[in-house]
Amino acid sequence: MSHSQTTSLRQALEARRALLVPGVANALAARVVEDLGFQACYLSGAGVTNTFLGLPDLAFISLSELAAHVGAIRDATTVPLIVDADTGFGNAVNVYQAVRRLERAGANALQIEDQVSPKKCGHFGGKQVISCDEMTGKIKAALDARDSDDLLLIARTDARSVEGFEAAIERARRYIEAGADVTFVEAPENIEEIRRIPALLSAPQLLNMVVGGNTPIMPQHDLAELGFGLVLYANVALQAALLGMQRALGALQAHGSIDEHSGLVASFAERQRSVKKSRFDDLADRYASD
Repeated sequence: MSHSQTTSLRQALEARRALLVPGVANALAARVVEDLGFQACYLSGAGVTNTFLGLPDLAFISLSELAAHVGAIRDATTVPLIVDADTGFGNAVNVYQAVRRLERAGANALQIEDQVSPKKCGHFGGKQVISCDEMTGKIKAALDARDSDDLLLIARTDARSVEGFEAAIERARRYIEAGADVTFVEAPENIEEIRRIPALLSAPQLLNMVVGGNTPIMPQHDLAELGFGLVLYANVALQAALLGMQRALGALQAHGSIDEHSGLVASFAERQRSVKKSRFDDLADRYASD
């Protein structure tokens, strides 16, 4: 974990100007995010589960699998990396170990949520939450586990759809008191609730814009005026990639061939640029035997 990466992320949060943070599911997507000039990326648990296993976001990813993805993204990019650690893979002791593992892998910020394990996507029905006291214990364990105070802790509550908006706000307050650097009230259901979140809570706030989910989409400018620290689009890249694959493969099936002029695929050259092939060509030349 780089001190400068975390410092830039902390400064963006404190500015409360609704920094746009795209979600990624793998190192290639993180490279695209960095290439486009975004200032941070978010490793989505849902994205990893969907792409790596072809399964829905229902807590099928293990800590070892997540840590491997974190390490791959950190090796491929230099932007700050926020990691979705779901419920922390168990109780407070499990959270302690998860934080140690993911921090060493290269996370700059970790998000932990208060759902009952196994968790569900924040925009699915039928969620349950643990007690507020149990969650504050997890937060304290996460803080104790950090090797460096640079690692940011984001505490997410899914209580909005279970206990109501006011209860979700009260939980977020408790999580801030326990030491969370940022709180994340998941799945507010209308614009008025969105407006109230940063006004009611003292710590920087993260808002998740899920295309097709329960929260209305609002422009970044409006969310900056409200004072949100980060605006997360956790799976826009994944949903776009899925649509792109469907369109390109549908054209292949319909026409029997496809080429670089179809407008449906990146060029071969762009593909190699995105994975920095030229760097490895240079290394091969450097270490070639005479």
